[in-house]
Amino acid sequence: MTRGNQRELARERNAKKQGGNKAKKEDGLTHEQRKQRDADIMRQKQEKKKELEKATGQAKS
Repeated sequence: MTRGNQRELARERNAKKQGGNKAKKEDGLTHEQRKQRDADIMRQKQEKKKELEKATGQAKS
């Protein structure tokens, strides 16, 4: 079974995809700083949710 240049084309497409895709954004924070930032964001979201539940009268005891 011959594949012609299909394999080469697939390698080129993959190389393009890998080169242009930066999966991890570098934000200049250490692991601990990032962890703290994410925790703060989650706390804010939880507070907003509680406030919304109180405002609509659906607060759970």
